[in-house]
Amino acid sequence: VPQRHGWEARHWSRIQGAEHLATRDRVALFNLSAFTKIEVSGPGAAGFLQWLAANDVDQPVGKIVYTSLCTSRGGIMADLTITRLAADRFWILTGGSTGPHDLAWIRRHTPGGGAVHIQDMSGQFVALGLWGPRSRDVLAQVAEEDVSTHHFRYYWARPLRIDVVPAMALRLSYAGELGWEIYAPVEYGQRLWDVLWEAGQPYGMIAAGAGAFDSLRLEKGYRLWGADIHTEYNPYEAGLGWAVKLDKGDFMGCDALLRVKEQGIARRLCCLTFDDPAAMALGKEPILADGRVLGFVTSANYGYSLGKLIAYGYLPTEYAKEGTVVEVQCFGRRFAATVAADPLFDPKMARLRA
Repeated sequence: VPQRHGWEARHWSRIQGAEHLATRDRVALFNLSAFTKIEVSGPGAAGFLQWLAANDVDQPVGKIVYTSLCTSRGGIMADLTITRLAADRFWILTGGSTGPHDLAWIRRHTPGGGAVHIQDMSGQFVALGLWGPRSRDVLAQVAEEDVSTHHFRYYWARPLRIDVVPAMALRLSYAGELGWEIYAPVEYGQRLWDVLWEAGQPYGMIAAGAGAFDSLRLEKGYRLWGADIHTEYNPYEAGLGWAVKLDKGDFMGCDALLRVKEQGIARRLCCLTFDDPAAMALGKEPILADGRVLGFVTSANYGYSLGKLIAYGYLPTEYAKEGTVVEVQCFGRRFAATVAADPLFDPKMARLRA
């Protein structure tokens, strides 16, 4: 990490870098308790969520689905996961800062009649992220159940007994590593942390925070709602078209997204990398080429695994090609940036699926 001083050093932290690399190399424990947890239940729950979500959420019990919730015009109103816990019960998990916004959108569209019940469960559960290549070794020490790949597949959820803690574990990771989000009743929160922490010490476990959380997700190309994606962008522009199932039947925004699919897009969210070690970006900086502004930076952070600054931004499709060189202007200076294929880290998802 380059030496910097003052304001320009703000997003380049050696502490963050140490936490980031420890997560990639060993295992880290993240406190995710601020996540918003919403339960949707009732005889009409499956049909309601199938209409509200762009992806196909009518899946077997235990399956996790990543999806956008779109507006009638196809914009991304929310970005979250939906887990089926029973035939008529689902968990929606989303960020702490976006949770009230997402909950309001869900409640606004909940049908009357009592067939669908919405409950904010956020205050009832703690959440910990156990992520890193040694995370399975840690969890296997304390869980009564088999957590091997064969018995606990990627993007599936199942209940676990961790020491005395009744937990629900979801095998997914916003850090882009092998691992789990683990949820437990709030009264077990301290015990859950202590048990995992003690089991993790032989594997070099560290506690990691929000800075590493952001730089890890950016290396993996995971979008952040409110920055990389929001209602002004549709899933195809954002590179999330794979999570839209136009053939599942009608859903919110379906007609608009069908038109986008047929007509094509004029801009695309792109990954940019910087070779200059002095390059910096904080977000909202203009992206330029050929004497004009093409767009602006939506997210930026230092990629500690890659040794360079990473930024994302929307570019016209003629510039959204791997190898295209643009400039990003920050604090009066222009830095060259190259459009790169994303994700930059583990593009074949071997770590996540290990």
